[in-house]
Parts: sequence; C-alpha cells; structure tokens
Amino acid sequence: MTSTNQNIEQLLILCQSGNQRAQLEIYNRYNKAMYNTAIRIVKDSFKAEDIMQESFLTAFTKLKSLEDTNMFGAWLKRIVINNSISYYNKTVKQNEVPIDHVIYKVEDDQGIVEPDQNNEKVTQILTVMKTLKPNYSLCLTLHLIEGYDYEEICEIMNISYANCRTLISRAKESLRKKLVLKAS
Repeated sequence: MTSTNQNIEQLLILCQSGNQRAQLEIYNRYNKAMYNTAIRIVKDSFKAEDIMQESFLTAFTKLKSLEDTNMFGAWLKRIVINNSISYYNKTVKQNEVPIDHVIYKVEDDQGIVEPDQNNEKVTQILTVMKTLKPNYSLCLTLHLIEGYDYEEICEIMNISYANCRTLISRAKESLRKKLVLKAS
C-alpha cells in the first residue's frame, strides 16, 4: 500500500467529505497502534479487531466534532480505549475473561513491544501487574503505560478524582509489595 504525502489535516478534511481513499490512508496509518491498544485491554484478537474497526467507524462519523485535527490520534485512541473498557466490563460481569489475563503488554509509538528477555525487571513488573486486582491493573495501565492523567482516568473509569487518586496509590502500593515479596 502506498502512502500519500498529505498531512493528517488534509486527509481529515477529505474524510469529512466521505473520501474513501483518505479514510483508507488514515486507517493504514493508525490501525496497528489502535489494535495494540485494544488487544492489551480485551486480550482477544478477534474482539480487538472488531473494536478497532468499530472505533474507526465512530471516528469517521463523528469527525466533525473533533476541534483540533492535530489531536486526531489521541482522540481515536480514547475511542478505542473506551470501547475496549466497555467490552471488558461487560465480559467481566459475564465471567467470560479470566481477570488475571487482561492487560499484559507495554506499547511504544510503533505498537506493542515485547519485554526484552534480558530485561528481567520489566518482565517481572508486567508479570506482577497481571496478578493485581482488575481495577488496579486497569488504572495503572491507563496511568503508567497509556499516560492518562487523573482527570482522564476519572472520566474513563467513571470514578471521582479522590477515588482515582486513592485507587492509583493503592495499586502502586500493591504492586510494590508484590515485587518485594517476589524479590525475596
């Protein structure tokens, strides 16, 4: 697939008018990172693919509501995360997903990065994160890996600011204690 030299702003203007070539270009630029975001939360490749597709459709239909086209990537990622968390919450209530198998990778700008086999500390932290309570694991992932601030996490998890701070603090403490136990 050939990539155009058009910047994101030009492509988004074309997308607003329903230009399918521009939509495909946007999709090709962002799909890998959005899939990786979804799979890290839902841990089901088929569902992550569905969530990603759904999120692109939502983004293209609501594109006019995006005020700053430079924020498209972050806006799209927020849609993917919200859709993933919604699915995750639904399946947890139905006991379809083993809780300790959710949220297990770290991502850089290019997508998922497997922990370096030589970096035992990263592997150890990620392993221990899988054993935390689901809400601890989720809030730490959103805060430490995804880079969301407390206000954004409050909105995503539908909790108060004070509750968010407490949750993250307790999650970090739980992670610290488990890492100390594992080290001894």
